[in-house]
Amino acid sequence: MNDNRPHRTDGQVLRVDNLRIEVKTDAGPGPVLVDDVSFTLRKGEVLGLIGESGAGKSTIGLASMVYTRSGCYITGGKIVFLDQDLRELNGDQRRRTRGVKISYIAQSAAASFNPALTIYEQVCEVAVRHGLMSFAEAKREAVKLFRELELPNPDVFGDRYPHQVSGGQLQRAMAAMAMVAKPDLLIFDEPTTALDVTTQVEVLASFRKLIREHGTAALYITHDLAVVAQIADRIMVLRHGKMVEQGDATQILQHPTQEYTQKLVAERVAASTHEFVESDDTGEALLKIDQVSASYRTLVKVINGVTLDIRRGDTVAVVGESGSGKSTLARIVVGLLPREEGDIRFGGESLPPRLRDRSKDQLRRIQMIYQMPDVALNPQQTLLEIIGRPVSFYFNKSGDQVRQRVKELLRQIDLPESFITRRPGELSGGQKQRVSIARALAAEPELIICDEVTSALDPLVAEEILRLLKRLQDELGVAYMFITHDLGTVKRIANKVAVMLKGQLVAFGSTPKVFAPPFHPYTELLLSSVPEMRSDWLDEVLAKRRQLV
Repeated sequence: MNDNRPHRTDGQVLRVDNLRIEVKTDAGPGPVLVDDVSFTLRKGEVLGLIGESGAGKSTIGLASMVYTRSGCYITGGKIVFLDQDLRELNGDQRRRTRGVKISYIAQSAAASFNPALTIYEQVCEVAVRHGLMSFAEAKREAVKLFRELELPNPDVFGDRYPHQVSGGQLQRAMAAMAMVAKPDLLIFDEPTTALDVTTQVEVLASFRKLIREHGTAALYITHDLAVVAQIADRIMVLRHGKMVEQGDATQILQHPTQEYTQKLVAERVAASTHEFVESDDTGEALLKIDQVSASYRTLVKVINGVTLDIRRGDTVAVVGESGSGKSTLARIVVGLLPREEGDIRFGGESLPPRLRDRSKDQLRRIQMIYQMPDVALNPQQTLLEIIGRPVSFYFNKSGDQVRQRVKELLRQIDLPESFITRRPGELSGGQKQRVSIARALAAEPELIICDEVTSALDPLVAEEILRLLKRLQDELGVAYMFITHDLGTVKRIANKVAVMLKGQLVAFGSTPKVFAPPFHPYTELLLSSVPEMRSDWLDEVLAKRRQLV
């Protein structure tokens, strides 16, 4: 193995001094994204970067590799990595640093892996391409990392393709890919945001173990204070590209000095202590799912004998780990995956299994809001076109009628009417999700299926979206099927909860009843896996799981 890389004897790995990053366009200078941010990072130390969407967390993380997104430029400051200012390196030198000395672990492993290559081929690629190891050496290192990360059958795990493993396993495989070249610095960019709580525990434990055993320095970017409490030694709080405060993790979480940090901490505490929403079981069922089963072209049923109902004005949360069947159930309800057994009745009439066989009115009455608005909204269309499409499709309106209705919907979701000419790329993450809500409301539905609609948002923006959904429900009487892995969100918004495991419904009823003893064993596991904002929580949960085993 060829490894003649420099190492500091005093342990300092990264020093960022007075970092400034700006947007530049053909018309001239744009906004400042990062302004005068400084920090240091030592070997084996983890610095958590916390803040709302647009705070500059990911921008700073990428800049630590001297990388910026298109249109963004580092215009000031130093980025000193192992005594070398990375800004002084040429393009080839920077490329030899990225992925070798500094590795990046992204939020979505599924989007980061090539589906046509085996996991071995992708995990070993960096070390082989940069001449650090032969493929055989890299493969042995990969197996060692798979074992450290507690992946199943580590000796043959890498022979699989990305689609053949779970989301949590793929996230850990991406950590192995980042570590195979033995980097000095790891950058974790929201790596557990899209994972369910039970999987998140396993992945966090694996990440922490990896950092400790290899003594790697790490930046951990997240908007979840409870998650960063389990892994960070120090925390830096960011807002609008500026540092709000920085300090020891315990101090920041228990005794924050700045008003903004106090607000973040208070919001997290409120989410964990919120009272359950009471259920009202009066009235007829709007949606009735009766013994429904379905499969994806295999003999294995991904949904098996599910029965539940949603009444007008209900918010029914559907919870469970990755692969439990939550989103699949939603696809069956809207007709994207035809059911093979059972019946679904909506407003008293049976819904055809296939989307193409449903009437326009049946389509209109059930709408869906997706997790990632960046994928769900056409970047080339204006908000007038995006929101106006269902208005013209379902109600045969055109011209000024559509424009006036879109303006009404923008007011309803608390966005200015002037946004009607904007495109998704000109909006924040929270604003894009509001547009997705407006598009669903444009059809005047009776049921909206919300598929992880707040999971990619920071806590303050997520709270705004939840309040908006609740207000719209009170005003319009719409019912929600709310798919989520965040049990704090379930507490805030759902009057009923359906717990799913391996395609089956293991518990269903009012939220206070389902989440009160005696629990179904899986419900108890879910509740015990919700992170708490204290540094010893992860160790306690792992100890309890070992006792159960």
